[in-house]
Amino acid sequence: MSGWETMEGAAAGLPVENIDTDQLIPARFMSTPRSEGYGGYLLHDVRQDHPDHVLNRTTPIVLVTRRNFGSGSSREAAVYALVDFGIRAVFAPSFGDIFSGNAVNNGLLPARLPEDVIEKLLTDLGEVTADAHVDLIAGTARIAGRDVHFDLNPVWREKLHNGWDDIDLTAQYADAIATFRADRVSRHGWMLPVK
Repeated sequence: MSGWETMEGAAAGLPVENIDTDQLIPARFMSTPRSEGYGGYLLHDVRQDHPDHVLNRTTPIVLVTRRNFGSGSSREAAVYALVDFGIRAVFAPSFGDIFSGNAVNNGLLPARLPEDVIEKLLTDLGEVTADAHVDLIAGTARIAGRDVHFDLNPVWREKLHNGWDDIDLTAQYADAIATFRADRVSRHGWMLPVK
């Protein structure tokens, strides 16, 4: 995945709370190879039951939604569905913990904003989309003409900026890890298994 600093595109509001990973991608679609893309399955059942759903009318890069987004099971496919659909950032008051980690590891920004700010953005967006600009490095966004600031864990910012997952991040410390291991073996060789 590629890293990023800024992004521009459309934002859409999804004024629903407690959207869990089972809703984001129903389990029956998870046997599909990832190479075929999961974007068409994003909120499949909800979108199928509501033809006028905002995601049936537009493909935003920013989604603004209510609290507890991505709760439920730990399925990483929920993030795949969002990313494959084209969404690169989700703004909400809170996220499922495992979902947040999966999001960052797949290039999706889970940005927390206070509930009152989210509600203002949802009002600004209404039933239509509006322009959005997100600056990852500054921790700022302009959505539907409203400027907002979001705090982000510095490690998550670094991973998103560089396009890294946990393995890529760890690999940046390969020299320090090798040095530590060599020192540990030289001082505590008796701990190693006998060959």
